[in-house]
Amino acid sequence: MTDDTPLLIKRYASRRLYNTETSDYVTLEDIATFIRDGREVQIIDLKSGDDLTRQYLLQIIAEHESKGESVLPINVLMDLVRSYTSSANSVVPQFLAASFEMLRDGQSKMMENMGKMNPMAKMPGFETMQAQQKAFLNAMTGGMGPWPPRPGEAPKAGGGSDLDEIKAQLAELQAKLARMNK
Repeated sequence: MTDDTPLLIKRYASRRLYNTETSDYVTLEDIATFIRDGREVQIIDLKSGDDLTRQYLLQIIAEHESKGESVLPINVLMDLVRSYTSSANSVVPQFLAASFEMLRDGQSKMMENMGKMNPMAKMPGFETMQAQQKAFLNAMTGGMGPWPPRPGEAPKAGGGSDLDEIKAQLAELQAKLARMNK
């Protein structure tokens, strides 16, 4: 079985989660580790066949946020809550997907440049650190595509420095989000 195949997790009536590849029970933290390692997962209710993946991913995020491992600022969380009751809710998923894609593309460009001009690139363990950062980003973007991007999907070249370009894109996205909430 390849890493492109989602890892099937079955939820039993007892709410225990069963890894079908290793034939053992797993925890939410185990599932989070699979995802951080770049693995896609799919969680299915054994009895009903319902896909519970979204529910469990949200639970993993909520647990990390409650432990002080905050990634989502309060204003973003509030905007997400508002999006469920606004007429703009059909735009929010596409907006979030585009935002994470821009983040992934910016990270890819930064990692590429870091390897070229960073003296640390020659230090032992640097490749491991880069691989961990890539896995983290893949986990944060919910596996919304390959990491690194496929050839031909590289970020678009801009006029200024990479950081300035990313800042400008972020400011533009924030402005669009603010307009959507009005």
